[in-house]
Amino acid sequence: MKLLPLGDAAVVIELGDEISEDVHRKVKALSMRLAERPIPGMIEYVPAFTTVTVFYDPCLVLKEMGIRLTENKTLAPPSPYQQMCSLLKDTLTDIEAEADVPTRVIEIPVCYGEEFGPDLEFVAKHNGLTPEEVIRIHSEAEYLVYMIGFAPGFPYLGGMPEAIAAPRRPSPRLSIPAGSVGIAGKQTGVYPIETPGGWQLIGRTPLKLFVPDSDSPTLLTAGDRIRFRAISRHEYDEWKEGGE
Repeated sequence: MKLLPLGDAAVVIELGDEISEDVHRKVKALSMRLAERPIPGMIEYVPAFTTVTVFYDPCLVLKEMGIRLTENKTLAPPSPYQQMCSLLKDTLTDIEAEADVPTRVIEIPVCYGEEFGPDLEFVAKHNGLTPEEVIRIHSEAEYLVYMIGFAPGFPYLGGMPEAIAAPRRPSPRLSIPAGSVGIAGKQTGVYPIETPGGWQLIGRTPLKLFVPDSDSPTLLTAGDRIRFRAISRHEYDEWKEGGE
């Protein structure tokens, strides 16, 4: 594990050098520990594929250290960064022993193809498959949410079979409807809001992944397990009419 500065008010904690479930468990365990036992001066923490970045207020850290700054006084060591590193090293103690964290399994219904999945045919032809085979392979796998990013509630998922991998579009679409399910390289994901994007679209879910006025605005969080379930257009319409 490495601690590195990010500007003058953040520390990047590297928990591994490759995207894997083992590294992800450490990222999740550290995130849970920071949530349960916030470090003095910490503003927020941001988990990613292999890192957790801790943002802090240097003035609050100095206050916690009992140091006051004046115009004519030079700050003596330790600096706020050094102090945060020291506190983080204490937090990292035995983190691997807590790497087994609870997970949720969430089912996401998807209406594949036609107007909801205009790139399904391309993904199938690219891999020498039929559209039905792409749907079966995509919906039979189980996916791990490594992190949330790009757009509010957008899940970066691991576990997609390489048999349905496909390159991004040469030119991104200017507007992709919320709920669209796409493939880019060896990853699949769901667009939670209407946004530009270059992923190959294979379907759409009636579920809302981002509800800004909710106490928990994002449906998914890092560490969740996802399974996609194929539904008909009729089921999709009923779901939308009934409300999410």
